[in-house]
Amino acid sequence: MKKVSVVTVNFNQPAVTEELLSSIAKTNTYANLEIIVVDNASKSNPIPEWITRYPGMIFIRSEVNLGFAGGNNLGLQSATGDYIFMVNNDTEFTAGLVETLVNVLDNNAAVGMISPKINYFSDKLLIQYAGYTPMNYYTARNSCIGLRQKDEGQFDHITAPTAYCHGAAMMIRKEAIDKAGMMNENFFLYYEEVDWCEHIIRAGFKAWVCTEALIYHKESVSVGKKSKLKEYFMNRNRILFIRRNAPLFKKVFFYFYFLLLVVPRNIIGYVKQKQYDFIPMLLKAVWWNFTHSKNSSDLGYPIKTIA
Repeated sequence: MKKVSVVTVNFNQPAVTEELLSSIAKTNTYANLEIIVVDNASKSNPIPEWITRYPGMIFIRSEVNLGFAGGNNLGLQSATGDYIFMVNNDTEFTAGLVETLVNVLDNNAAVGMISPKINYFSDKLLIQYAGYTPMNYYTARNSCIGLRQKDEGQFDHITAPTAYCHGAAMMIRKEAIDKAGMMNENFFLYYEEVDWCEHIIRAGFKAWVCTEALIYHKESVSVGKKSKLKEYFMNRNRILFIRRNAPLFKKVFFYFYFLLLVVPRNIIGYVKQKQYDFIPMLLKAVWWNFTHSKNSSDLGYPIKTIA
């Protein structure tokens, strides 16, 4: 039986993380499971209490906010599993989740990473993810298959390739991580898993989705559904993703598309919605890409001043 390391990151949401741990305890029947929780510099350190409440689990405390990518990478460094199941702390497990994904990886050596079907926790019959379409490098846009559709079984019994796995829940073969490397911490938040998928696929592996496995997602608990933090990193990292992954011609086309169409359109939208404080976030996101190498580890913008 392959060992599975579950890695999740907590940031100022101890109750949400505890709900995840509770759901694992209630639903999991996979024997060879290791659970790693990284606390990403939360204001109040929950780890001393967790060590007492959850014996046998591994808890890691970072005194600096490393972001989604950095926090997960910290957990990866301690993981000893053959497969690493990276899940958001605002997810909840269902019965058979781990076994189903493990079975696919066990029987398909070319699959480097796989995601389950993801439904919204607030409406468990509403789909969030059943796969992704390929990225359009000209616009840095793609589609999430099944998004906000009522789950009537239309995506049942699918175990097949997808363009990308979903960062809320993805199981990765350790061998794939060894070959492709860990997530690029330069992203900090958003687009990091899409970038990672690109590099794992380029390392010779495939990304799959298995809708026989299901997880529920509360979504955007840590940063909010609409915030300056999210607006900044979504724009900054959309550009960074193209810089790192698109062919030259498509990359140049995207730059003109983003600067001449997306920036003016977004600013007009912010003004109409009276979200004036979002305008400097967008401009800082663009400027960051002019002043930082695509592989730089320097975030160039203090997180505490955005949130």
